[in-house]
Amino acid sequence: MAVFRIDKTQNYTVMSNHHLRNPTLSLKAKGLLSQILSLPENWDYTLTGLSRINRESVDAIRTAVQELERAGYVTRSRERKENGHYGGMEYVIRELPQEPDSFTPDNDPTSPISNPPTLNKPTLQNPTQANSTLGNTTQLDKEKAITEKSINDLSNRCCQVFLSKKNKSRPLNEQ
Repeated sequence: MAVFRIDKTQNYTVMSNHHLRNPTLSLKAKGLLSQILSLPENWDYTLTGLSRINRESVDAIRTAVQELERAGYVTRSRERKENGHYGGMEYVIRELPQEPDSFTPDNDPTSPISNPPTLNKPTLQNPTQANSTLGNTTQLDKEKAITEKSINDLSNRCCQVFLSKKNKSRPLNEQ
């Protein structure tokens, strides 16, 4: 039997084995979580940043993060600015998964919004049409008729030219 010995002298990471032994996670998700846990706290934890240090596309990183999110290892929430606009995404990464029943409405991406934002300027019940020429069907009908007439005229002229060339190429006794 082969024996593997690893000399851990420096620059190594200590982490829980829980995610590595979780049979429901794909190898890609296990590797990504291990890599995330090994990075310093001030590192750029964006999908693009993770993609830059791996040979994976941003979409591949996104699917692995979504898998970790479904398993409870990652919690994602959208930051709100003071003016009410959405800011960046905030990710909380855990060594041990958070149970699905302990999700709160604020950090559960599948729950409906508990406090929907209110509109400062609500829409009117009967809004007026901004561009009245769009509803002018007679203008559209005229343009359609002109186009159809142009196509018919062009078709007739082509037929006349074809017939005249055909007649010129026939011998005199057949004309």
